[in-house]
Amino acid sequence: MTKPILRLPGALMLLALAACTPADKTPQTAPGATTASDQRAASAAGTALVTAAARPSPAARTAAEFDTTTREQRVAAAAPPTTGERRLGTTIASLGDPSQPGFWIKTPLAKSETDGRIVNPANGKSAKVRLIPLDGPASGGSQVSLPALQLIGVSLTDLPTIEVYGS
Repeated sequence: MTKPILRLPGALMLLALAACTPADKTPQTAPGATTASDQRAASAAGTALVTAAARPSPAARTAAEFDTTTREQRVAAAAPPTTGERRLGTTIASLGDPSQPGFWIKTPLAKSETDGRIVNPANGKSAKVRLIPLDGPASGGSQVSLPALQLIGVSLTDLPTIEVYGS
């Protein structure tokens, strides 16, 4: 019978080898590029706020590798509001799925998918985002895309209180 401590090096070696094996061999779009289906989805939504950013590579490990938005998309998202907005409330924000591209927030403050804006009251920075309903009480937290958090100057490990506005 093998002692449990002797099994540890073998298990670690298997884990190391598994980490070296690519999990997905599908062709990847270059960061910042858009696919035809992304462009159709953005066009179907009828808004420039739904970015056509590419999905990050499965090999992405850093925030820069996960953020596939273009400079133009970041400038458009940071632009001041051009129409009237109404304040939906405040929410505790956390980083959402970094593999989902674009500027979005999943929040219980939204009743339907629509355009909106999030504001970091600590520094006044804001980002135009797609508001996506999230089940739960209005006092529940929200998930925010990586590019949106970066645009409003929030550390990816913080849990800031942000303001949410809808169109």
